[in-house]
Amino acid sequence: MIPYEKFVFFLIIAILLLPTIIMGLKGKQSRSYNMVITVIMLAIIFANSLMGIVSLIVYTIWQVLLVKGYATYRQKENKTSIFVWAVVGSILPLALVKIFPFLGINHLIGFLGISYLTFKAVQMIMEIRDGLIKNDIPLKDFLYFLLFFPTISSGPIDRWRRFQKDNVAVPTKEQYYELLYLGINKIFKGFLYKFIIAYLLHHYLISYLPSNPYVPLSPLLGNIMYMYSYSLYLFFDFAGYSAFAIGVSYLMGIKTPENFNAPFISRNIKDFWNRWHMTLSFWFRDYVYMRFVLWMTKKKWIRDRYTTSNIGYTLLFLIMGFWHGIAVQYIVYGLYMAALMIGFDYFDRWNRKHKFWPKNKVTHVISVIITFHFVCFGLYIFSGQLFR
Repeated sequence: MIPYEKFVFFLIIAILLLPTIIMGLKGKQSRSYNMVITVIMLAIIFANSLMGIVSLIVYTIWQVLLVKGYATYRQKENKTSIFVWAVVGSILPLALVKIFPFLGINHLIGFLGISYLTFKAVQMIMEIRDGLIKNDIPLKDFLYFLLFFPTISSGPIDRWRRFQKDNVAVPTKEQYYELLYLGINKIFKGFLYKFIIAYLLHHYLISYLPSNPYVPLSPLLGNIMYMYSYSLYLFFDFAGYSAFAIGVSYLMGIKTPENFNAPFISRNIKDFWNRWHMTLSFWFRDYVYMRFVLWMTKKKWIRDRYTTSNIGYTLLFLIMGFWHGIAVQYIVYGLYMAALMIGFDYFDRWNRKHKFWPKNKVTHVISVIITFHFVCFGLYIFSGQLFR
């Protein structure tokens, strides 16, 4: 069963979470029960896929051995080579899942949500390396964090330290009442976004575009309409899913971070990536871009910091493109976004010197409009329609 795709999924969650809600409103802890719910929901989600269950179990054991093993090692030594091998080992299952279909090998390994579980595991290894995670990692807490069912299929991507802080805390009756209110509000927002707006966009626009014998449009106009309708559909569909995941998390006492913040009113491409799929964007920023820039700065292989930054942007968005899949549209999408980031960075530095583009309400509105069109074209590339 795919999470949040059918109303029966919400009915099951409502029944299972009823004791959690009752305990929360009484100011009591429901941590152990929520862990049991996660196991039950995972069994339901993977009920129709024996290979998925086996892959999930093997993958989980592999990540536990890597994370716990590296945490034990880090208390004694801190060799870069061991750290690199730990990260490579953590990423390996996901890399094989992405590469195998390209080689014509399908359904050998993999399961729903492997990408987002990998992001969590790699983040932990990197923060153990940095000394940010120093205390012992309780096995059951690590498993709960890794396999937390509301976010397992498509995020949002949480961080261990933030998650564990919520996990061990017992909210008061007043605090849980607020979480309950916010959680239900987000779930209804998800229904509006995913099952109403996204459905209408897909059913009445995208299904008939860019070319349809019953809708006589020129190829150019059809593709332009497709570009904007697809961009809006992608936002409302994914933002709706994220709202469901966050809302259910709130009901379980976990304040999963937001994933979208009005991305289509971004004033530039950097602002867009601070608003769109934020947990993924911040993950790549912190664990790919920043580490690459710091590493290159430390090695002093490239003296010019702007060149280093530009290479970092290219690397970041190429990896993000490959993560979506080994297909031409994802690679071109990654290069396109990297070019926008590099171009804006150059313009921003040039503008600070020459004062060509002043900051006022008019230029802000124009910037939002320009950014919106550039973003929509990027999502049009991402859709693959350009290469059909």
